[in-house]
Amino acid sequence: MKNSIVLILIVLFSSCCNAKKVAQDTTKPIQESTVLQEKAVAEIKTDTHTIVIEDQKEVTTSKIKVLPLPPKPPKQIESSTFSHKRWNTLLQKHVSASGNVNYQKFKADKTTLAIYIDELAHNTPKSNWSKNEKLAYWINAYNALTIDLIIKNDPVKSIKDIKDPWGQKLWELGDKWYSLEDIEHEILRKMDEPRIHFAIVCASYSCPKLQNTAFIASKLETQLTTATKQFLSDTKRNEIKENSLKLSKIFKWFDKDFEQNGSLIDFLNKYTDVTISAKAKISYKDYNWDLNN
Repeated sequence: MKNSIVLILIVLFSSCCNAKKVAQDTTKPIQESTVLQEKAVAEIKTDTHTIVIEDQKEVTTSKIKVLPLPPKPPKQIESSTFSHKRWNTLLQKHVSASGNVNYQKFKADKTTLAIYIDELAHNTPKSNWSKNEKLAYWINAYNALTIDLIIKNDPVKSIKDIKDPWGQKLWELGDKWYSLEDIEHEILRKMDEPRIHFAIVCASYSCPKLQNTAFIASKLETQLTTATKQFLSDTKRNEIKENSLKLSKIFKWFDKDFEQNGSLIDFLNKYTDVTISAKAKISYKDYNWDLNN
């Protein structure tokens, strides 16, 4: 009996030990499994993050390729893009209705004038500009550069006090240097519009008056006609009667420009209230080169 009890105790003890060992052995793999699982999760998370990033990149790229591009805007026409508004403002401020120029105020406003000239330099006429756009550009350019010349040589009593005032190539417009002569003779006079002679002003008393508004393409026909009529009706510059004419020397210096479509008298009769006889006697007034201030 005693032996039986001892045997049972030994068996129970052995079972307990085995169970403990099994439990320990079982726990280790579980712990290792837990670590592995956590590592796997981390790796999965990392992989998932990477995948998401890659997926986002792929989706973004896919959108660029798949979505159609917006339609291109219509091609801009280069003409009519240049505004003479800045020049117009200067004229309104510093030129009277009668054409007297305040050169001292222009000099005080020389920065604004310089900006306008710089705008001219970067916006030279293009091949697709209309004739009126080109005319307006070069008329305004001539007048602005003439004032620039005067204020840079101040004080002067006459433009003729400046050495070679019309021949100096002082202004770079686009990729070319220009003088006032270049603009008048090589550009404007070759455009077959004789009325430019009453729009461009050489800073002198006997010149046509400087208009105190800028020339613009949309109004150019009216502006040139007005300037011509004003000059012809100014008795200080021209005296017009039916049988006798005392004209500005502009008509003598540039006579061929006014005879493109008939005689000089034919041209004058288009813009005067007096009907001039074809046999009217013509003489010319002295030209006063004093500043038009």
